[in-house]
Amino acid sequence: MADHFADFGFPDTDLARQSLDWAYEHESATLANHSVRTYLFGRAAGEAGGLRPGAAYDDELLFLACVLHDAGLTPEGDGDQRFEVDGADTAEAFLRGRGLALDRARVVWESIALHTSVGIAGRMRPEIALLHAGAGIDVTGMGAEAVPADLAERANAAFPRLDCGAELTGAITAQAVRNPAKAPLFSFPAGLLSQFHPEIAVPAWKDIAEGAWPGTA
Repeated sequence: MADHFADFGFPDTDLARQSLDWAYEHESATLANHSVRTYLFGRAAGEAGGLRPGAAYDDELLFLACVLHDAGLTPEGDGDQRFEVDGADTAEAFLRGRGLALDRARVVWESIALHTSVGIAGRMRPEIALLHAGAGIDVTGMGAEAVPADLAERANAAFPRLDCGAELTGAITAQAVRNPAKAPLFSFPAGLLSQFHPEIAVPAWKDIAEGAWPGTA
């Protein structure tokens, strides 16, 4: 993996290397590869919009957030919250334990916690917006025109896709089936759960709203 730091211009810091090692140790190759492509595609989306790493945003923080953004889908990161928040907590604890300052670790936390929040993440600071953009480009292809064709080819060759979409969907929904608290109503995990496991009943918003404050006018 070390050669990729030079080949793709990753921020070459001890913490970046440790984080990448963590991803490949605790995640499947599919998810870890997706996390690296997320960084490459997010950085490219930023450059297409005039955002230069090191000038418009902290490239190390973007890299850390991207490579750890699916930590909530690992056994180590699987808690009782939606996977984005569990992953943010896991990443922050890992980085703080290795000396990252609280304010910098908080940027990583926010980036990971918000990375599926369409309409919100894109309006936040660049590290948050570019993780969101990169993950979306990699999983859905939306916005892929921002990624140079040669970079996309090199990234997909060096970090193979390995049926990424299906594995991500399966990991998120499997957690939610085991623990419904991980798919709160109207969240991204809940949306996937309703599509892939329609047999699982979810509360109707109408019933929730109409049942609020019983006995009051």
